[in-house]
Amino acid sequence: MSKNPFDFSEELYEYIKSVSLRESEQLRLLREVTQKMELANMQISPDQGQFMAMLVKLMNAKCIVEVGTFTGYSALAMAQALPDDGRLIACDISREWTGIGQPFWEQAGVADRIDLRIGPALDTMDELLDEGLAGTVDLIFIDADKGNYQHYYQRGIELLKTNGLIVVDNVFWDGAVIDDRNQKEDTVSIRNMNRIIYRDQRVDISMIAIGDGLFLARKK
Repeated sequence: MSKNPFDFSEELYEYIKSVSLRESEQLRLLREVTQKMELANMQISPDQGQFMAMLVKLMNAKCIVEVGTFTGYSALAMAQALPDDGRLIACDISREWTGIGQPFWEQAGVADRIDLRIGPALDTMDELLDEGLAGTVDLIFIDADKGNYQHYYQRGIELLKTNGLIVVDNVFWDGAVIDDRNQKEDTVSIRNMNRIIYRDQRVDISMIAIGDGLFLARKK
């Protein structure tokens, strides 16, 4: 059996970033501002942001839905990878958090590509379905309240076009998913989400050891 790819030192992780991370100035500054916050651990890692931007480019994506924006680092990473006529619909409940990222979106020249919707993401996703977006979205990134992951996923499948991709974040939950003694609500929700995606024959799947774990599901 090959070596566990997730078992590497902090020194190796720093090396990986030093030879592979190409972070724009606006992304770096936003990341540094966010790192000073009490909830900084909610921000994705820079290598994950770069990976997601690569997915956007490989797919030639033009329409993205982001469920959970926080301070806007992931939105900025993906928006910078979109073409000029691309659109990212960012769903979040906090004007305070998203307001931190908006100046950096402006500085990067991509604010016009980001359609920020403040309110419960399930309501926003239902509105998008009502607006006729079913079967039109290229990529959906889910990184919000874990208790609603299953609902976000099911709405996402409706919104996705064929060959579209759902990317679910935090599927390792810092290793808690393999600790049967941990029966906290969020942990159980993520475990259930992972099983649902694994069993869903409507999608092709791959779980990626980057950040806190990503589950990729491509709609057949």
